Amino acid sequence: MEYNNPSELIKNLNFGEEAKSQIRNGARKLANAVSSTLGASGKCVIYEDARGKPVITKDGVTVAESVVLYDPVENIGATLIKEAARNTVKEAGDGTTTATVLADALMTCAFYREDIPIRKIKEGINSAYNKVVKYLDDASVKIEGDMLESVSSISCNNDAELGKIIAEAYNKVGKDGVVLMETSETHETYVDFVDGVQMEVGLKDQHFVTDIDKNKCELENPYILVVSSKIPNIRKIQGILEHVIKNKRSLLIVAPVDQQVQAALLMNKVKGNINVNIVDLPGFGPTKSDTLEDLAYLTGATVINENLGDDLDLITIEHLGEVELAVTDDKNTVLTLIETPEDLPNRIKKIKKKLKEEKNQFIAGYIKQRLAMLDGCVGIVKVGANSKVELKEKKDRVEDAIYATKAALQEGIVAGGGVALLNASQSINGTEEEEILLDAIVAPFKVILNNGGVPCPICDEREDADLPGFGINVVNGERINMIEAGIIDPVLVTKSALKNAVSVVSTIISADCVISNMRTDESNK
Repeated sequence: MEYNNPSELIKNLNFGEEAKSQIRNGARKLANAVSSTLGASGKCVIYEDARGKPVITKDGVTVAESVVLYDPVENIGATLIKEAARNTVKEAGDGTTTATVLADALMTCAFYREDIPIRKIKEGINSAYNKVVKYLDDASVKIEGDMLESVSSISCNNDAELGKIIAEAYNKVGKDGVVLMETSETHETYVDFVDGVQMEVGLKDQHFVTDIDKNKCELENPYILVVSSKIPNIRKIQGILEHVIKNKRSLLIVAPVDQQVQAALLMNKVKGNINVNIVDLPGFGPTKSDTLEDLAYLTGATVINENLGDDLDLITIEHLGEVELAVTDDKNTVLTLIETPEDLPNRIKKIKKKLKEEKNQFIAGYIKQRLAMLDGCVGIVKVGANSKVELKEKKDRVEDAIYATKAALQEGIVAGGGVALLNASQSINGTEEEEILLDAIVAPFKVILNNGGVPCPICDEREDADLPGFGINVVNGERINMIEAGIIDPVLVTKSALKNAVSVVSTIISADCVISNMRTDESNK
């Protein structure tokens, strides 16, 4: 008998303790694979890709995504933990391994407390989470001096050379600037700076993605079409599309578009007819039109608005702008400019004068965004290596470090090596239900010491609560002040990892039945 309809697939049902045990096993297998990469002494993981090619990495999310378990219920457990890692990397760009370790530890602590009702466990976990977040916010330290280099080095798995390069990039572009990563044309790794624009508009559809691993759409040397009015049908831009295809160029459309237009462009992209991407209009409120004019000014485009009498049918190649590179992810679009207009300083000067005269703080905020776009600089870390295997592993580390460094600049840092969460556990006096989370958050500290072969000094007493920020240097086993030693973590990364671990586990522990698809050999028995 053949089963073509998903509803006709043979299902396997697991209940109660059996279901929880299998979910727990799957989560633990995933966590064991991922946790080995955590910390200064974290190990590499070698996995076999779909083509049978070995890949070496220390990137937690890469390791997690490579794990697919044969047992369907165990695989569900592993997949749910992956969700915590995915959400963390989306929010903070790093912390995937920490999120996985925390989720695994929290699940273990929750499942072992059968004497407490599930509802009370969830309430206790959420209550303790709020207390831990407050502790981290209070303990955060603003980035200054050499801290920036320390953050980037640690995020690169303690690669001081890479850390220095990434710190150099952010010192140049500032905390609101953009740092990207590209493959170097040589074996050397260095940072290059170009004029660029960042717009807070992200992907409209996942099918526009050109790099699946990074979930980004990258267009090289694209034309830029800026339309402030809605593009109602594909015929309106047919002439422009034909020109782009004829010249073998890519196209970025900055405009509101009808669903039919988006569908038609996606179909042609999938077929390989044209490399195209669509993003919404940047800017907000009363400065939206000014932001569009700024974008057109920087790229050499003309803003088309049919509501003001312009005709989309009459668009020519002269109305299009150009950039060297356009990169769009979930949240932002970054444009690398070919060149900046000669009178750009005068334009910036006029806008600064307007900002100084503006009394409305709401409007002033949008004007500041305009200035950030006009005066933007993009740092590009060019990653080089001696082999493809080394390059892949190196790029994973650099990408994590770029995001982690930006996160540290935004919300500050705390003691690294899992010490901040350890201190939170030691300092917070919680209820019996809250202790479930407070016991679980010491897991990253323990894993880091274990990976370094250092005995864990933690005992049940909270004897170290009066020494916040002190931890163990896994290199020599000495007890040190982590921040003074440059062993630090971004607050945003730590909070994001904890939040997503709590979210996933709170959902898992509520389940009492798992319905899974039977594997082929099971259904044929």
